[in-house]
Amino acid sequence: MNKTPLLEELSRRPLVCDGAMGTQLMARGLASGACGMTWNLDRPGDVGGIHLAYRNAGCDLITTNSFGGTRFALALHGLEARVTELNRAAARVARAAGGDNSWVLGDVGPFGDFLEPVGDVTADELRAAFQAQIAALLEGGADAILVETMSDPAEAIVGVEAAKACNPKIPVIVTYSFQKTGGEFRTMMGTSAADAMRRAIAAGADIVGTNCGTDLSLDDYVKLAGQLVAAAGKTPVIVQPNAGSPHMENGETIYKATPEEMAATATRLLAAGVCIIGGCCGTTPALLAAMSRAVKNIKTPV
Repeated sequence: MNKTPLLEELSRRPLVCDGAMGTQLMARGLASGACGMTWNLDRPGDVGGIHLAYRNAGCDLITTNSFGGTRFALALHGLEARVTELNRAAARVARAAGGDNSWVLGDVGPFGDFLEPVGDVTADELRAAFQAQIAALLEGGADAILVETMSDPAEAIVGVEAAKACNPKIPVIVTYSFQKTGGEFRTMMGTSAADAMRRAIAAGADIVGTNCGTDLSLDDYVKLAGQLVAAAGKTPVIVQPNAGSPHMENGETIYKATPEEMAATATRLLAAGVCIIGGCCGTTPALLAAMSRAVKNIKTPV
């Protein structure tokens, strides 16, 4: 593990997180709809190669290949009995690729359903599922936990609670996915940007922000960042935009943002007060390299 605590380093300088994992796995042959987490054991060289490409691009934070790692998500592939081994392997592969000079984020994505009363899953059931995943990620060497792509603050809160139950001192990052609704940024569940930040922070999140988004332009991410920073107060903010707004071409989703555009966006996000910048859908090591150079060319402290 990195000997320097993540929050301590963040108090000194802005950091760069990595980018998309799923599309990188598919580029290496992962079939559409297949469980990419099995590659942590079956093809660790491919997963580690993606992590290493991001690390070589200048990324400080390396995210484990464990987005769908709860028993609920793994059950869709008949793998619910392998939560511990698949998540532990995800963290170990990321740790080996990132080395001791990066910080490994144990990735915890949505469980894939709704909590009561909308759905049938109780908060206690979800908390247990998150704790099982997070315990394995920490055992594998994760330095922090990333609860990402949230739309329901209640689910995000359970994720924070589960992480802190595993280790009260572990830094927890919470990021939401937003869309424009009536000209405002809201999650799929209708939660405003400000309320999403406040509820995550109240639950104990150490870093808050956004990853991904529905049909958001790079300009939109910058505007959203300003709202998140204002709502977060003294809590550090992370923003991981997609590579621009997607377009459909021949039945495929295409992201067209250039390295120059992503670098310019990174600079604007820093100016808005963001402390950690990374990428989400459509981003690549080449795009993250441009963003990293932009971030590290700015000498002003966080």
